[in-house]
Amino acid sequence: MSKLDLNNFGQYFINEEFEMLYKATSIDFQQLLGLNEFINVCHSYKQGIQELKKFSEKEWFGTTQVIWIDQNKEKAIQLAYDSNQVITGFYLKPFVTYDSDQKWTENQYRMPICDEWFVFWGGTNEFDNYHYVYENQRYAYDLVRIINGATYEGTNLINDNYFAFGTDVVAPLHGKVVKVVDGIKDNVPGEMNEHYPAGNYVVIEHPNKEYSMIAHFKNGSILVKEGEHVKEEQLLGQCGNSGNSSEAHIHFQVMDRPQFEKAKSIRIQFKNQRESVQGDIVNPLPFDQNKMETFDKVDNSLTFTEIVLMIPKIIGQYFKG
Repeated sequence: MSKLDLNNFGQYFINEEFEMLYKATSIDFQQLLGLNEFINVCHSYKQGIQELKKFSEKEWFGTTQVIWIDQNKEKAIQLAYDSNQVITGFYLKPFVTYDSDQKWTENQYRMPICDEWFVFWGGTNEFDNYHYVYENQRYAYDLVRIINGATYEGTNLINDNYFAFGTDVVAPLHGKVVKVVDGIKDNVPGEMNEHYPAGNYVVIEHPNKEYSMIAHFKNGSILVKEGEHVKEEQLLGQCGNSGNSSEAHIHFQVMDRPQFEKAKSIRIQFKNQRESVQGDIVNPLPFDQNKMETFDKVDNSLTFTEIVLMIPKIIGQYFKG
């Protein structure tokens, strides 16, 4: 491995210094992708790229993640590297945005939480939010709880060991409960239930015909019934690991109809007037100043290396195409 100043990554790529970049990658990365294959992929992707600029940069889980985009905002490169400037992730993908980004909910919502949570997926591009490519979940959030850089303590095969499991989930706004599904068993962590992708979930109708959906509740924990009117912050149930979910987390979205399979997701306007994205810490009302945390542990269940290299450890993939 060769140490580079990865702040200059864009210029290295434009100059086609691909072998030098490859030598800066981790051993794990090189075991997945050989030098010749790496060079060929980079050469092919570079066609039409005249300039690369930083689009975003964040540090979490001990890893720096940078998204570079080309001059036309059509191609993107997601780079992940550690504190020693060793590249651990390298992801090439078209940079896609949608006109629906300009439409926000008419109502203002709060996150459906009572504690401090971490935004694992959320934002208006596919790099920050894997939901983004799917119209019915484009502006959804996946929230996990993290303590000391990890989502669980002890073995990762027991739901109760996850900090999110069994925590309270509350109504993001007042409204009428129009759909409740309960009785679906929680998965063993790492396994997923594709037959009931949303698992146990609640849909609430709010003013202006907007519908919030909170999914993956703990089996048997939902306290509200269809037809019931709920107040903002009213307890709905507990976070679980049901449905097409690999570990305990909250899936939260707002949509234009109660049937999530046919709905269009709507970008959420929050009461604190701040939109949270991947890597943010979110709090219940009253909102503290939002902050970015850098975690010094990478040996936890959710790491950018796993995401960027597309190792199948991604939570909450409950909508399929």
